Amino acid sequence: SHGQRKGLADTALKTADAGYLTRRLVDVAQDVIVSEEDCGTIRGVMRSALKDGEKVIIPLRNRIAGRYSAEDVYDPISGEIIIEADEYITPEIARVIEDKGIESVRIRSVLTCESKIGVCAKCYGMDLSTRKPVSIGETVGIIAGESIGEPGTQLTLRTFHIGGIAAAGTEQSTVDTKYEGKVIYERLKIIADPDGIGKGIVLNRTGSIIIVDNQQIQHRYEVPYGAKIMVEHHQQVQKGDVLYEWDPYVNPILTNVSGKVVFADIIEDVTVKEMVDETSMTKELIVVDVKDRKLNPRIFIEDDNGKVIATYHLPMDAHILVSDGQKIKAGQPIAKLMRAMMKTRDITGGLPRVTELFETRKPKNPAIISEVDGIVQFHKEETAKGFAITVHGDEGEVREYIIPRGRHILIQDGDHVEAGQKLCDGPIIPHDILRIKGDQAVMEYLLNEVQQVYSLQSVTINDKHIEIIIRQMLRKVEIIDGMDTRFLKGEQVDRSVVLAENMRVVAQGGKPATFETLLLGITRASLTTESFISAASFQETVRVLTDAVVNGKVDRLVGLKENVIIGRLIPAGTGFRKYSRIRPDAKPIDDEQEFMNKNFFIVSPEEIEETRMSPI
Repeated sequence: SHGQRKGLADTALKTADAGYLTRRLVDVAQDVIVSEEDCGTIRGVMRSALKDGEKVIIPLRNRIAGRYSAEDVYDPISGEIIIEADEYITPEIARVIEDKGIESVRIRSVLTCESKIGVCAKCYGMDLSTRKPVSIGETVGIIAGESIGEPGTQLTLRTFHIGGIAAAGTEQSTVDTKYEGKVIYERLKIIADPDGIGKGIVLNRTGSIIIVDNQQIQHRYEVPYGAKIMVEHHQQVQKGDVLYEWDPYVNPILTNVSGKVVFADIIEDVTVKEMVDETSMTKELIVVDVKDRKLNPRIFIEDDNGKVIATYHLPMDAHILVSDGQKIKAGQPIAKLMRAMMKTRDITGGLPRVTELFETRKPKNPAIISEVDGIVQFHKEETAKGFAITVHGDEGEVREYIIPRGRHILIQDGDHVEAGQKLCDGPIIPHDILRIKGDQAVMEYLLNEVQQVYSLQSVTINDKHIEIIIRQMLRKVEIIDGMDTRFLKGEQVDRSVVLAENMRVVAQGGKPATFETLLLGITRASLTTESFISAASFQETVRVLTDAVVNGKVDRLVGLKENVIIGRLIPAGTGFRKYSRIRPDAKPIDDEQEFMNKNFFIVSPEEIEETRMSPI
C-alpha cells in the first residue's frame, strides 16, 4: 500500500539524514576533551525549568542535577544556605532546591568555561555513564555529538506520530496559581472587558502577573495577548485561584478603541473568501493571499464624526469577526487567526529543525525583531514591499522596519517594545539574537529550541551535550580593530587565541584588540577549525589543504581525528598528554648481584628439566 511504501522511503531517507547530522556533530566537537579539574571561572549560566507556555517540559531538578553551582543558593523562606558556590549538585539537592520553590539557579557550564583547550571537569559536571564527576581525559565532545545524533537515527526507525486530539489532549484554557500571595501587574496594558466577565482584556504581549508573598516573588506568569484577567492588581489569591482565561487555539486581533467598523480593500473572491464555520454553522470571511499588490485588506475604526481613529491590517488566513458598519466596543475581537493545532509531527519534522538550528540557516519568512527598546509608531502610507514601522528608542535612536504584506503584526501603534522583541510572526534568526542581545541570549535560545524539538518526541538529552556543540559554534570571533596585537581587521580567529594575545599585549602596556563573536553553523565551524588535518578529512579537502599551504599553517594535533590520521596515540583517556609525562619513581641500582639475590630465585637448568619431566 502507499502508506507502507511511504514509511519505508521515509525511514531510508531519515536514517541518512540523521547519520550525516551525527557525523557533522562529532566532527565539530571531536577536539573537546576534559583537560583540567577547574578553569577557575566565576561565570555561569542561569537555568530554570524549560516550559512551553505554562506547561513544564523539563523540570528544574533535571537541568541542574549533576552540575556544579556557580553561586550560593539560599532557602527563600529561612535564608539558610542550601548549597555553596562551586559545589556538586546531587539529584537529592536538586530536588530540595525545586521543592523550596526556587525558580532558577546559576550553574557552571561549558558555555562559560575558560579552559584554553577543551573544557574543565567542574564546568562539565557529572559523567553520565558513571554518574560520578567526569575524569580528566574524557572525550566529552564525541559523546555529545553521538548523544544528540543517536536519537535521530533511533527515532527514524519508528515513525512517530504525535498529535491528533487524543495524544495532544486539550490545552489548558485557564491558568490558576500554584502559590498564594498578592497579585502584582507587571507591564500589563489592560482594557475593560466588554462582556463584563473578567477584570480586563490584555492588549500587549510583554505583560505578566507576579505573585508576591513576604516581599518574595513566588512566581511570574506571562500573560498572552487577548487573555481575560480574572484577578485585580494587589488582590490576595489562594492556591488554585484562576488568574486568567485564554483560548489556546485562537490568536485574536482586538480593537483598543470603540467606534464604527469600516472595511477597506475587503473584496469577496479577490482579497477574502466566504466559508462556513463547521462548528457554529456561521459564515465567515477569510483573508486570502492577495495577488494584486495595490490591495491591502484592513479594517478602520471611525468615531462618531467619521474620523479614522485606528487601523488594523489583516494578515493572510485571518477570520473576520465583524461586519462593515458594525458598532464595536474597545476590547472586542475584530478578527482571529487559528493557531496551528497540534499537527502530526514526527522526527522528520524534527530533524530538519535541529539541522536548521545547528547549521544556523536563515529560516523562511523570519520574524522581524526590534533592535532597540522604545515606542512603536505606525506609518499611514504603505511601501511596495509592505507596511512601515518606526521604533523611537528610549536613548533617542530611531529604527525603521518594513513588515511584509500578509504577515501578522504583533504590536500596536504606541506600544513599548524591548530589544529582541518580535514585531511580526515567524521564526527568529539566531544571528539577530546574537547581534541584539549578545552571546548568552543566543546560547539560551539555541539550547531551548533544540530541547523543545527532542522533548516533543519524549526524548531526553542532557543539556550539557547541546551546550558543547553550541560552544563550538561560538568559538570564533571577528576582529573589529587589531590595535597593538598581531591581528588584522576582519580576521576570524579562535576566541582563546585572541584572549591570550590581548593578555600579552596588555602586559606590555599596549592596547588589546576589539572583536565580536561569530555564530557559525556546524559545517562551517568544522571547516574553520585550527587543525587543517581534521578539516581536510571532513569536507572540501583540496580547498582546505590549499588554504593551509598558502597560510603556512601548523597543526598542533590537539583533537582526536588529526592524531588518528597521523597514527599517534589519541590525547584522551590514558593517552592524555598529562599522563604521558609521568615517570616511574625509582632509585638507581648500585650493586646488580645484590639486587638479583634479593629479588629472584636462582634456578639451575637441571632443576628446570626435572620439573618439566615430573608428572603433574
